[in-house]
Amino acid sequence: MTIDELLKYDTELFLYLNNLGSETWDQLWLLITAELTFVPLYAILLYLIYKKLGLKSLLILVVVIALMITFTDQITNVFKRGFQRLRPCGEPSIADQLRFIAVRCGKYGFFSGHASNSMAAAIFAGLMLKPYYKYLMGILIVWSLIVAYSRIYVGVHYPLDLLCGLTFGVFGGTLFYLIAQFLLKRYARD
Repeated sequence: MTIDELLKYDTELFLYLNNLGSETWDQLWLLITAELTFVPLYAILLYLIYKKLGLKSLLILVVVIALMITFTDQITNVFKRGFQRLRPCGEPSIADQLRFIAVRCGKYGFFSGHASNSMAAAIFAGLMLKPYYKYLMGILIVWSLIVAYSRIYVGVHYPLDLLCGLTFGVFGGTLFYLIAQFLLKRYARD
């Protein structure tokens, strides 16, 4: 399969998924895709970390989390500028086939920052809290997949943008979990 064929299938899948939506659900998906919607979830996760690991560990982890989000976000931007793949909402050849387009489109979409950041957060928090909350990792991964799908629904990412973003998020979340474990063993001893 050539890259052109892969991109053609990616576009076809995007159009199919984007056109599954309905006006009834538009506002919900706009809410899901909004960056600040999940601040309460992040606050709950930080509280759980504090409750299980203590204040000193929480302070170390807040720094690690900030570095993780910065890392995933900036690498995403490097890829977007490097590949320069137009977002579906900015692609003139399919503009008339989209059912729904978000208000803000942006220019380039490969790969998705929402997908990479949400998956990195899910993997990181899931691994940190796995000894205490057995099903949390699965719940957070499902949440991340819903956030990723919202990007197709609002017309700003192709499925491959999301798949690559989610994959990078797994890498980023795991890498920063390992960094956090090292720092916690070194600096958070009781």
